[in-house]
Amino acid sequence: MTQNIVDCDVAIIGAGPAGSSAAKMLKALGYSVSVIERDHFPRFSIGESLLPACMDLLEEADMLTDIQKAGFQYKKGATFRRCSNIYSIDFTNKFSNGWDHTYQVQRDRFDDILAQNAVRAGASIYFGCTITDMSLAKDNCIITYINSQNKPQRLRSRFCLDASGAGRVLARALDLSRPSDFPVRQAVFSHFSVPASNTRIEWEKITATIHFQHSDMWYWLIPFENGTCSVGAVGTRDVFNETAVSIGSEDPKDLLLTLIDQDPMMKDLLSGAVAKGTARQLIGYASDIKQLHGDGFAILGNAGEFLDPIFSSGVTIALKSASLAVAALHQQLQGKNVDWETEFSTPLQDGINVFRAYVDAWYDGTLPLVFFHPNPSPDIARMLCSILAGYVWDNKNPYVKHPKRRLSALVELCRTS
Repeated sequence: MTQNIVDCDVAIIGAGPAGSSAAKMLKALGYSVSVIERDHFPRFSIGESLLPACMDLLEEADMLTDIQKAGFQYKKGATFRRCSNIYSIDFTNKFSNGWDHTYQVQRDRFDDILAQNAVRAGASIYFGCTITDMSLAKDNCIITYINSQNKPQRLRSRFCLDASGAGRVLARALDLSRPSDFPVRQAVFSHFSVPASNTRIEWEKITATIHFQHSDMWYWLIPFENGTCSVGAVGTRDVFNETAVSIGSEDPKDLLLTLIDQDPMMKDLLSGAVAKGTARQLIGYASDIKQLHGDGFAILGNAGEFLDPIFSSGVTIALKSASLAVAALHQQLQGKNVDWETEFSTPLQDGINVFRAYVDAWYDGTLPLVFFHPNPSPDIARMLCSILAGYVWDNKNPYVKHPKRRLSALVELCRTS
């Protein structure tokens, strides 16, 4: 069967935030770009709370104006809770320069806005496609796929960016996956309609609540502008299995409602709220990768490594990876020698490792010890606020430059004071 061949400078797998922003930036640099996307947009995706650092990256990609016009829920900070303890941050109090607010977004709308922005810039996005084969080499990448009309197609490019998210297309195809250091955790989540009489929810902040009994289990609550909230519970498989046995059901919605009802603070916070439709679940969502680049390819965002939802880092890392990759790729396509490890992988990993240190500390209980300390240092609070705002590449912040050492010292200080 004859296959049509499309030639372009750069092929991108996936039209999520990393793929669409990379496509837009590459088009602005004068390259031809084709994006292969498995789904039809708009489509559901998790990861609904942005960080202020995203605003800088969306602005760099010339996509921010469309997001600002979309009417998404304004986000100015976050609140962390455990029983009677409350730690609330306002992004205006951060150490780093940059945006002091962002948005809480329904990802079906958000991702579609970014994709359409890339299309208007001249990128070709092919939706509803299934990749069947690929051959990757420097200046000669060939991807074979079945298009939305169920016809075979071939895409030939000088370079390939994998922005396939949880699909992890290249990690699977090239045997680049490796087990995450994190234990297997599970998340169940759904959207809830909230009555106007409920005045407990902070609509301009996300809320993370630690389970009143299980210190390594927590809930998220992300309000949207339409009076609904994204609500999820995250914990170990053991806790979920125990809950399933106790209620005689493994249905994600039953699990979520039961876990909400278990915790007095969550039950009160969601008083009168009603779950919309079915709930979804993710099991063993953390992922890692052996390498982020090779001859003819680079891997962006969640297609390479995903940590955890606790600090809403996913979209920030995705957009940053696209920014770094486009800068390196532009040099390579201009015939210059590029050290992808130095210019892409290492700086990207530096920021991811900052997030990793705080994710580790969240689950081992030491970060809550810092958050809920009765006499916090205002200067340290500003530095931590910057990290929670996503400015994990700001090496002027001591808690970015030496994340584990500084955080460990801070924890010990909190223990003794």
